[in-house]
Amino acid sequence: VQLQASGGGLVQPGGSLRLSCAASTNIFRFNEMGWYRQAPGKQRELVAIITRGGTTDYADSVKGRFTISRDIGKNTVSLQMNIVRPEDTAAYYCNSQEITGQIYWGQGTLVTVSS
Repeated sequence: VQLQASGGGLVQPGGSLRLSCAASTNIFRFNEMGWYRQAPGKQRELVAIITRGGTTDYADSVKGRFTISRDIGKNTVSLQMNIVRPEDTAAYYCNSQEITGQIYWGQGTLVTVSS
């Protein structure tokens, strides 16, 4: 299984950015998929997840600003980031977990929020 993340870049505070994660397999096989991020000098943290049943959950710091979604036909999961803040600057990683517990990670895509 391969996860290919894309969409990172430089964005001004208050702006928007959309990240995408393309899976090399049918994403319906995963119990959940999500986005994590890791800022310099900090631990990796959960940003948002979406379960096989479509339930979503978010870190408190991004609730109301970020939205996770999926396109089962295209085997992609996206993260729409709105009203971004400098503290959102981090490498963002796509993640998937099978019902067996097997976890997969994509490569990071860097998001920099700066004026």
